[in-house]
Amino acid sequence: MVKVTLKDGKVLEVEKGSKISEIAFSISPSLRKKSLGAKINGEKAELMTAVNEDCNLEILTFEDEDGRWTLRHTASHILAQAVKRLYPEVKLAIGPAVDNGFYYDFDADFSFTPEMLGKIEKEMAKIVKQNLELERFELSREEAIKLMQEKEEDYKVELIEDLPEDAVISFYKQGDFVDLCAGPHVPSTKEVKAIKLLSIAGAYWRGNENNKMLQRIYGTAFTKKAELDEYLHMLEEAKKRDHRKLGKELELFVIPEEGPGFPLFLPRGMELKNKLLEYWREVHRKAGYVEIETPIILNRKLWETSGHWHHYKENMYTVLIDEEDYAIKPMNCPGGMLAYRTKIHSYRDFPMRVAELGRVHRHELSGALHGLMRVRAFTQDDAHIFMLPEQIKEEIMGVAKLIDEVYKTFGFKYHVELSTRPEDSMGTDEEWEIAENGLREALEGIGLDYVINEGDGAFYGPKIDFHLQDCIGRTWQCGTIQLDMQLPQRFDLTYIGKDGEKHRPVMVHRVAFGSIERFIGILIEHFAGRFPLWLAPAQVKVLPISDKYMEYAAKVKDILFEKGIRVEMDDRAEKIGYKIREAQLQKVPYMLILGEKEMNENTVAVRCRKDGDLGAMNLDDFIEKLDKEIQEKVNNL
Repeated sequence: MVKVTLKDGKVLEVEKGSKISEIAFSISPSLRKKSLGAKINGEKAELMTAVNEDCNLEILTFEDEDGRWTLRHTASHILAQAVKRLYPEVKLAIGPAVDNGFYYDFDADFSFTPEMLGKIEKEMAKIVKQNLELERFELSREEAIKLMQEKEEDYKVELIEDLPEDAVISFYKQGDFVDLCAGPHVPSTKEVKAIKLLSIAGAYWRGNENNKMLQRIYGTAFTKKAELDEYLHMLEEAKKRDHRKLGKELELFVIPEEGPGFPLFLPRGMELKNKLLEYWREVHRKAGYVEIETPIILNRKLWETSGHWHHYKENMYTVLIDEEDYAIKPMNCPGGMLAYRTKIHSYRDFPMRVAELGRVHRHELSGALHGLMRVRAFTQDDAHIFMLPEQIKEEIMGVAKLIDEVYKTFGFKYHVELSTRPEDSMGTDEEWEIAENGLREALEGIGLDYVINEGDGAFYGPKIDFHLQDCIGRTWQCGTIQLDMQLPQRFDLTYIGKDGEKHRPVMVHRVAFGSIERFIGILIEHFAGRFPLWLAPAQVKVLPISDKYMEYAAKVKDILFEKGIRVEMDDRAEKIGYKIREAQLQKVPYMLILGEKEMNENTVAVRCRKDGDLGAMNLDDFIEKLDKEIQEKVNNL
């Protein structure tokens, strides 16, 4: 008998040689039915793997990331098999699982078309229905190369030849199809119950632009058709909400051809951005932060001290000034160190919360640029908190509460990850223990659920990442809290302690929004351009029915403007129905339709973007309604 320790700590005694599928069934028949794979002592394994010694065992379902990966990896093999059945001359490259799906790269003398995808999908459905077992086998290097040469799979031969001498070379067979693969996979093709091919793209072999351009077919897979349908609906919603499309339609921003990756904000976009920054300043002022601004260009010596010149230079824009190397800042942190060093600090100064809305520039590859989500110039809402070691827990709790408040204001849900020490870390075991315990205790102190992301911390310290979820279920990593034990040393930051001696402060980096530009892109898609009243670039649109009521409309507009309402007036000689439709398309929260009745009674006819006609109102009552909604920051999705 061997002992198997489950994820919940429960220990089972099972027969030596028992398969994981059998163990899953013994725990619960329903668990076995949902099982896709497993992890033995943290390593991914297949359900048909035999357990021969004591171990930790985690059964994976589609609810687990690794479970989804296993299913979708198998789906990529089903795609390759279908393509080879339909187009035997096509050569196979690679086909991994990726976030939300899978892909496979092919070398073909023809171009795949959307119509072909439908045909391939039907063939994949046949393979699923055939319930083909996935059988693993291993070959020597010579045998493996010979097999792939016989199948004329040149890319597979190249992959085998590049493997280390001691590598285990494994293959998977399903029916008449064989592919080079390390696995793992689900036991049978029937497990992949819902598949959809999504798109076709080009991809260089091995990501090298000097290699041949291959054709990449993307797809996704689920265990239930209902889950697939829900995902496809989300993709359609995402298309409608695309911030690049809405940014142009709502006249918020453009990315000029003359500056790829450098957003140009238009007047309405600046109204949105400024309201966001006003809110940011309000929240931080209440939380005891002071704001600074550091130089956008600093010399090479600074970036060498921070480590960026040697580790990040390929992403930095550099310039020669007075025969000396300078760099446009890609990060705000080194400037924050300079601000700290402007005077001698005492332990009484701590905690010191210093925030900056700093403009940074990073050289991103052109292929990685994506609207506001990936740009070359953006504003980062950094803050650096300097503190004593015993203040770590309380300060981290304060930051987590601030980020929680910010995200809830916009209606976001989120989950939290704690990333621990990586292999290439700097610092002592004691420093890392203090840092990790401080972050863990802070999360537990405010009752935030979190998952451990082993070994994924920064090289200079552990971190907490906040992954927010938008209204259609997508997640975005935005907020982060990082303990840094290196920059204070590199810049020789000190304070005078109670003993009169110099000591090194503890420092935290943190962002709430992250990149302001990226956060705006997320907001555009989250709200589909229908921003809540407090954030909307134009809060009210005044719509006179005809020229006869233009004077009254101008008076109403002026009163609203004086009250601080962001108001626009449509004074074009168009029919009122057309004006209302235009205002609806511009997603303005409120419209005021003004005609003879409203002018004579000194009222306004109110139309709400969300609720339609609200009837006539006294202007003062309408303003009071707006003020209340703005103050409460109501989110009317």
